[in-house]
Amino acid sequence: MGNNNIGVIGMAVMGSNLALNMADKGFQVAVYNRTAALTEEVVKKHPHEKMTPYYDLKEFVASLERPRKVLMMIKAGSPVDMTIDSLLELLEPGDIILDAGNSFFEDTRRRYDYVKEKGMNYFGVGVSGGEKGARLGPSIMPGGDKKAYESVKPILEAIAAQVVDEPCCTYIGTDGAGHYVKMVHNGIEYADMQLIAESYLLLKEVGALDNAALAKTFSKWNEGELKSYLIGITADIFAEADDMGEGELVDKIVDSAGQKGTGRWTSIQSLKQGVNTSMISAACNGRVMSNLLAQRQKLAGLLPKAKAPAVGEDFAEKVRQSLYTAKIIAYAQGFSLYRSASQEFGWQLDYGKIAAIFRAGCIIQADFLNKITEAYRKNPELENLMLDEFFFGKIKANLPSLREVVSLAVTCGIPVPAMANALEYIDAMSTEILGANLIQAQRDYFGAHTYQRIDKEGAFHHEWQEK
Repeated sequence: MGNNNIGVIGMAVMGSNLALNMADKGFQVAVYNRTAALTEEVVKKHPHEKMTPYYDLKEFVASLERPRKVLMMIKAGSPVDMTIDSLLELLEPGDIILDAGNSFFEDTRRRYDYVKEKGMNYFGVGVSGGEKGARLGPSIMPGGDKKAYESVKPILEAIAAQVVDEPCCTYIGTDGAGHYVKMVHNGIEYADMQLIAESYLLLKEVGALDNAALAKTFSKWNEGELKSYLIGITADIFAEADDMGEGELVDKIVDSAGQKGTGRWTSIQSLKQGVNTSMISAACNGRVMSNLLAQRQKLAGLLPKAKAPAVGEDFAEKVRQSLYTAKIIAYAQGFSLYRSASQEFGWQLDYGKIAAIFRAGCIIQADFLNKITEAYRKNPELENLMLDEFFFGKIKANLPSLREVVSLAVTCGIPVPAMANALEYIDAMSTEILGANLIQAQRDYFGAHTYQRIDKEGAFHHEWQEK
């Protein structure tokens, strides 16, 4: 019987840092990589008395105490399936496989059932925080068998970020729940980053703030209700000098951003579930548009746009209020998607705990999340964050600023898709009339899809007459 508490497969940046994090917390860790050279490089660069390298998978598995616990941090897709099959030949009933990569939650649900049929346990583990988080304490979202979680709980909760002695890790739910929660976390992250980029454009193009003023503004914002990891690093970015030339580095970076797919997965899944996550979709489309750089350069300046008017000293504050209000809506949409998924997949998600584990370690960590945790602890069945007294009060107070800022952006030809979608969502959620009665009539007219009436129960069809 082995004496290693856990094994980690995958010695790239995230896997090696998680292994070192575990070792730092006193756990005996076995490490393995398909390419032996990478394992050798890691243990040479980061020697640790509690981390032992293995170069044969069979020896690696044999070194683990029972129930054996193997955490994979490898590329999503077929490599995960191949590694699972290799492990199943060596593991025994009751052993546990954990996938800490960014796997699609439906793949995790399939793998959960597949491994369970073999008598073993499978966890899809969302991990957020990047390289630094993995090493010092990430936000962790484990999904799998609740009873089996007790075996991995001491390790996962020990290596997670801590907030007031509470780990940013909690059992999420069965099968793909952990990876689903991580997927939507990333979708919210997309929206958050897009909102910050739009605020930057407004302050630069309309407010005429230079990088020094932008750094100062975001630093000030980070001292108030917008305090968060993303606002903090944004202030740092504006102040960073170009190490290869004059001026600030941000101005030398190409205006085009990539995406790995989790935001897109969130947008697609929300359409399948019938939940409005328009801000996440807008953020994904924002990145798509950024990649059309050559086409944008051809069209730039060819269409008339109004000159930005002079704005008062309170403009930055109006942008801040708009950003904060739109941020509320991004989370309202994301948590509405969680609510829908919990019902559809039978996960019984605890929204307050989800918000709580996002408070540190992850990319969207923010003081703001304390308010979401409070909202769901006060009302676990809250249908939408907009209905919470605190958030409704903030929306009502800041709505005039959001309307003014979005209107100004539209007039000046400054694209603010995420902010505009936040405003549209607020307006749609707070009106009884959307014109859908006309859409029902149109569908019945051309396709006999029937319609419902406000004064009678049931479905009706009308013989429409062409005029």
